[in-house]
Amino acid sequence: MVGSSSRPRLSFSCSKQTATTFNLELATLSSTIAKMWTNLAKRASSTSRNKLFKSFYSLPSPTTPISPLPHIKPAQFHTLPKPGPFTSPTRSKFLFPEASSWRGHASVAEAIESTTDTEEDETTHEVQKLLEGMVKEEEGKGVASYKYKMLKRRQVKMETEAWEEAAREYEELLEDMREQKLAPNLPYMKSLFLGWFEPLKSAIVADQELFRDGKNRMNHGPYFNHLPADMMSVITMHKLMGLLMTNTNGVGSARVIQAACQIGEAIEHEARIYHFMEKTKMKEKRTNADKSGGGSDLASEERGKMSEEEKKMDEKQKRLRKRVASLIKKQKKQQAMGIVRGQDDWKPWGQEAQVKVGSRLMQLLIETAYIQPPSNQFEDGPPDIRPAFTHTLKTLSADSQKETRRYGVIECDPLVQKGLEKSARHMVIPYMPMLVPPINWTGYDKGAYLFLPSYVMRIHGARQQREAVKRAPKSQLDPIFEALDTLGNTKWRVNKRVLCVMDQIWANGGRLADLVDREDVPLPEEPDTENEAEIRKWKWKVKSVKKENCERHSQRCDIELKLAVARKMKDEEGFYYPHNLDFRGRAYPMHPYLNHLGSDLCRGILEFAEGRPLGKSGLQWLKIHLANLYAGGVDKLSYDGRVAFTENHLDDIFDSADRPLEGKRWWLQAEDPFQCLAACINLSEALRSSTPETTVSHMPVHQDGSCNGLQHYAALGRDKLGAAAVNLVGGDQPADVYSGIAARVLEIMKRDAEKDPQTNPHALHARRLISQVDRKLVKQTVMTSVYGVTYIGARDQIKRRLKERCAIDDDTELFAAACYAAKTTLTALEEMFEAARSIMSWLGDCAKVIASTNQAVRWITPLGLPVVQPYRQLGRHLIKTSLQILTLQRETDKVMVKRQRTAFPPNFVHSLDGSHMMMTSVACKKAGLNFAGVHDSYWTHACDVDEMNRILREKFVELYEAPILENLLESFEKTFPTLNFPPLPERGDFDLREVLESTYFFN
Repeated sequence: MVGSSSRPRLSFSCSKQTATTFNLELATLSSTIAKMWTNLAKRASSTSRNKLFKSFYSLPSPTTPISPLPHIKPAQFHTLPKPGPFTSPTRSKFLFPEASSWRGHASVAEAIESTTDTEEDETTHEVQKLLEGMVKEEEGKGVASYKYKMLKRRQVKMETEAWEEAAREYEELLEDMREQKLAPNLPYMKSLFLGWFEPLKSAIVADQELFRDGKNRMNHGPYFNHLPADMMSVITMHKLMGLLMTNTNGVGSARVIQAACQIGEAIEHEARIYHFMEKTKMKEKRTNADKSGGGSDLASEERGKMSEEEKKMDEKQKRLRKRVASLIKKQKKQQAMGIVRGQDDWKPWGQEAQVKVGSRLMQLLIETAYIQPPSNQFEDGPPDIRPAFTHTLKTLSADSQKETRRYGVIECDPLVQKGLEKSARHMVIPYMPMLVPPINWTGYDKGAYLFLPSYVMRIHGARQQREAVKRAPKSQLDPIFEALDTLGNTKWRVNKRVLCVMDQIWANGGRLADLVDREDVPLPEEPDTENEAEIRKWKWKVKSVKKENCERHSQRCDIELKLAVARKMKDEEGFYYPHNLDFRGRAYPMHPYLNHLGSDLCRGILEFAEGRPLGKSGLQWLKIHLANLYAGGVDKLSYDGRVAFTENHLDDIFDSADRPLEGKRWWLQAEDPFQCLAACINLSEALRSSTPETTVSHMPVHQDGSCNGLQHYAALGRDKLGAAAVNLVGGDQPADVYSGIAARVLEIMKRDAEKDPQTNPHALHARRLISQVDRKLVKQTVMTSVYGVTYIGARDQIKRRLKERCAIDDDTELFAAACYAAKTTLTALEEMFEAARSIMSWLGDCAKVIASTNQAVRWITPLGLPVVQPYRQLGRHLIKTSLQILTLQRETDKVMVKRQRTAFPPNFVHSLDGSHMMMTSVACKKAGLNFAGVHDSYWTHACDVDEMNRILREKFVELYEAPILENLLESFEKTFPTLNFPPLPERGDFDLREVLESTYFFN
């Protein structure tokens, strides 16, 4: 055998990029080579004809480092990846095996990717395949494969080790404190977490030991030993604090039932991953012990006593682990997760067990978490140490009934509540944007995240809907899956310049660009009087200020969460948003905070990771887009008018881009200020370039439907009048349906105002309101008409608008005027959209027929998604927990007839607009476009807007050329053969092909 010193080195004639690729890949193979060297040496002669193996055999001995190619520095082997969202630069050692060990492996990622070398032939074959793969990857992708591998490893860590990483950080901080005997300089909320962590962990350990010793028979016991206590502590603290930050009932308070469910669910999910990894690790250890003949005599004896059945199970587990590892190496992650989710012996806990576990953990946190206010140096008394959380019962009074219901809440101390706004940056945020493309959807729970539970539909306990999706053949759902994959594969990044401006505004107290004031409104001073009227007025003001401060606090927490995600992702080259559906078939990103469906803040921060040259048309669309974002009526002009507006404000645009906070701040006047700022920056870069058309743009340009629900109704009814009102018909400038309805309302009111108030009570209301009628007054009612807005809903909407304007001081007169305005607006809507009203009525009548027989309305969308309306009466199920008796609501078999009827028309139309968006997304992908969708707003690069406009019009026509209502009636008659349905409503003769030539259909 040739000595290592004389072995020729592996060499290829290649570029620097090729060399880098091979160096990095060979570095990752070095440990595998060391294990296999002896075996390969023995087999070298039999593989002498294999050119790859000749080269492999000539590698240096594994006892010395593999040398890189000549012009690549060895240090490049050890370049650390940038810290991920859950790792700081000081903690990046956990990415590498030499620094730490994750249950026998360097990390979950390595554990998943590792294989056992139990069979020499398979190992040899695997190395050959890896080397062949390296050559192919070098030819095709260069270093991209290595980057993907590193990103995938970080993604696995994000999904599986976030809680463990947080627990490890607390342990290390506590150890540092013990060694240095001083408290670290930590942010306020992090210091609180640190103070609660150790006592809570100790309490959980005590419970676990009691259960193990059989001294405690509490019914949550069997589930309490599935996770280490430190991880359970972190999950409990972070989940509860997250709820306290985002609770809609008020910041600082969370319902016990909601918190118990979320904590228990998170514990079970983490326990499942932990269980799988621990189990496979133990199997691997036993395999290695058997191979080497090691292990204790007792262990050998136990192995000898294994039954044939047990041995078969043992072999099966080994094969499963190898299969998982092999699949993930081949990047077949979905199949690997199928094994993890479906082939392990994990039995789901069920909601009742989750609630019991969550309740006990909250009880332990309440008992162990304390807070101490800052001490006053002049006070001599003992420190004021009090519980950080309290458990109380509140009473909920049912409307128009004397019955009351009590429910439990967890409330935090005011000092904790004060720190909630700053705690977002220290929270473990699940379902973060992904660093690698999501797994393609192939089933109800197969797709999206690598390890986090992912479901194609947001069911929320609707059993019939879940079963309908699961029963549907995969071929039927393939168009849905393809659309979700397309949306999920759009790569995003953070716009750092906009984020920087946002951070400056927020650091200086907010109050600009729709950011909430970071300071509370001062409480009014109590009047120095005994006048009861003055005291009542003061109490009313105090109540109003407290409500305002509570709303501000909630908004501040929401902004902090969004900014925390943006800061974590800002240095990433790109990231992805896995999507799933609601029950109607509308697509949503699974990450809840910073996504493109969010507010102007979110949309201003986000941009496409891929940039594309503007081109001539793209430059025009960028100008139009900026005008749309400025809005204020500018977005209702023709395209030429919008371009002219932008060109007339170039000085303001340049100033906004160069000096967003120090200059004239023109961008702050826009309706969408942060998006407007992003457009100013992009347009300034282009116009200052010597060749503006070649400027690379990352900005998504939007094309929005015109009151999209009514567009769908006009197409369904072939309604000429309705089609013209919502831009299905071409025109020189966009039709504005809101202005059209406002004009009709004004016309009716003018007629009423001329009548005698003695005989017509509406005359006075009409005279008072004539000066108030505009598009803004009626806009919300027109928008929600497609969702079946009721008279009461319309009245409340218009009342709010009138109150904002301080148009009528007297509350009684304000109420009466709002009633009149609501009736008038609904009348105008019925006149303009008579066909839409007839279709809504027909849909509602069909739903009533079905629901009257105690059956839920069900249908299949044009793309094949089965939909079952979830509206059923809820039953109550009592669960006794260690904290209190909790009530779980579960759906019964009795449907809610009225809700089934009123919800069906808007739900059906939503299923159609969801179908149109998904059809467009897939077609755009095939045309090579980047695409993002927000229901009725479609986004792409500026240079591709013309192509997307062509596609979305073609897909709309394709959708409605099918006999949708006829198909719906036929499916009803087939599904409910014993029921009699009303005949289809009459429809008009509008030619759908006109949509293809409508300039402002989406604009």
